[in-house]
Amino acid sequence: MKKIFRNIHLYLSLAAGIFIMIACLTGSIMVFEEEINHIFHSERYFVKVQKERLPLNTLVKNAELSKKGFEVSGIKAYQQSDRSTEISLSEINNGEPEKKEGRGKPSYTVYVNPYNGKILNIENKRESFFKKVEMIHRFLLSKKEGVGHYIMSYSASFFLFILITGIVLWWPKSNKVLKQRLKIKWDGNTKRLIHDLHVVVGFYTSVFLIIIVMTGLTMSFNWINNGIFTLTNSKKENPKPPKSNYLEGSSVIDFTGLENIIINNFQDFNFYSIRVPKEKDDVFSLNILENSQTENNFSTFYIDQYKGTVINNLAFADKSLGQKIRSYVKPIHTGEIYGLTTKIINFIICLLTLTFPITGVLMWLKRLKKKKLAVKI
Repeated sequence: MKKIFRNIHLYLSLAAGIFIMIACLTGSIMVFEEEINHIFHSERYFVKVQKERLPLNTLVKNAELSKKGFEVSGIKAYQQSDRSTEISLSEINNGEPEKKEGRGKPSYTVYVNPYNGKILNIENKRESFFKKVEMIHRFLLSKKEGVGHYIMSYSASFFLFILITGIVLWWPKSNKVLKQRLKIKWDGNTKRLIHDLHVVVGFYTSVFLIIIVMTGLTMSFNWINNGIFTLTNSKKENPKPPKSNYLEGSSVIDFTGLENIIINNFQDFNFYSIRVPKEKDDVFSLNILENSQTENNFSTFYIDQYKGTVINNLAFADKSLGQKIRSYVKPIHTGEIYGLTTKIINFIICLLTLTFPITGVLMWLKRLKKKKLAVKI
């Protein structure tokens, strides 16, 4: 039986090893994306704290003036006093139908100093270094449902079987063998050291890797994602947003008025983000991420774009069990779930995984050499 598992482990590793290494390398780079950006582009994200912030209207106007032919589509602002305000701009539609496939219309993120209105930086996130790394990680620079997407997704599937068969092959027959397989014999010969680096380190990282791979597969395959909602008997989609009460001649509330609603109703939050309505009867969608919550665990408030009143809301606590579970998938996968501690763990696990294809191939080559010598004899 172990021979069958060994062959599965070996041939799946040979088939997917290079793509597993690519996924782990790019994954380790993306773990500290936020921290790296804050270090190397601090002028974009951080400002000197002053007495009063400018009205949000002024910040939006300055952002729109920085790119002709573009209009505001979203706003992200932090409660942290030394953070810049991020304003998303999209190309003005001019009545053209939006693209449903491909890259879509150009968009930019404008970083604005909330105290003096100065434009700090303009970024096309699609062209950023980390976006390109992400595209390699997920699609091999292809696109969703493209060849690269399937290669990386099925390689991750193979990796799950590699991990499971690896645990089966590692499993000791006795307590004496167990002690040997729980520690690396650093003073052993080269063959033993390579074996221990592959087997022992592989065992200690396998539980973490299974979790990382499973969450990755959830984001790659719709049937796994849908399975969360089937197993929890939960609704996948949120209720449709309500509509604004549009009357001929009605004027849209300005962004400063919207900002006042946020300030007056929410005191303890990490950041808020606003999605600007596209149609006359759409609403402002306001997402609030409380300080006690992790990424994606925000509550949404729907605001009438004319009256400035909250029509409805969807608190995170009111979401279905399936939606709550699904919201944790990405933070677990990226290591953001418990902040810096889990990011460091995720980073170390990814780096260690890079060694497994190398040590595995060396073990396989030594085994082939041993077999050839036995045949000659």
